[in-house]
Amino acid sequence: MSRINGFVGRRNFLKFASVVGIAATTFGDSFWNIEQTAVADIHPVNPNSISPNEAIRRLLDGNQRFINQKRQYPDQSLEHLRLVAKAQYPFAAILGCADSRVPAEIVFDQGLGDLFVVRVAGNVVSDTVIGSLEYSTAVLGSQLIMVLGHRRCGAVAEAIKNEPLPGRIGLIIEGIKPSVERVKFRTGDNMQDAVIANIQYQTEKLQESSTILAKLLGEGKLKIVGACYDIDTGKVNIIT
Repeated sequence: MSRINGFVGRRNFLKFASVVGIAATTFGDSFWNIEQTAVADIHPVNPNSISPNEAIRRLLDGNQRFINQKRQYPDQSLEHLRLVAKAQYPFAAILGCADSRVPAEIVFDQGLGDLFVVRVAGNVVSDTVIGSLEYSTAVLGSQLIMVLGHRRCGAVAEAIKNEPLPGRIGLIIEGIKPSVERVKFRTGDNMQDAVIANIQYQTEKLQESSTILAKLLGEGKLKIVGACYDIDTGKVNIIT
């Protein structure tokens, strides 16, 4: 496959994904090995690559700076803006809640081109979310995906209430209900238990729903973790 700036060409990646999708739909599991072989050819060599564990450390170090109000505002200069305009090499991907109080680049003290961020209410995994994260890892070379939920998540609260909602809001809540079912008979802080359960559920769903991500996980080229942000203190804790 042709490569651009060390990465597989986007057109070829999309062509690959389309062919595999059609084959899988038509012939089922018999095309598993074909996809596994093809995925091996698309994972890029990121010139700024860091290990998954180093990516976690970098995020948590940045979060500690944010908590201590000692932010460095890295990679936000005009010079860096011009640099990443040519190509992006995000060291981590974040699937976060769309809540306005949880902006990933700020709470992790990161800059332009550092993070590939996908945000949706309740940090819910969907086909479009999976596709975005496949792009971040298989095309852009991110070796870490963090599913970032937060305390007192409104979407999780609505899933617990289990009441009718207007418009398409209910579609989001449906994606959270399985996690609420896991903790509904527990005693204690049911809300926080459900938040944690939802982070864990969405993390598991990511791992189970994409053969591209599964391949990278199996080769040690990717790590998927869950984390919870405390909106009162600003602290991020790894939970899975």
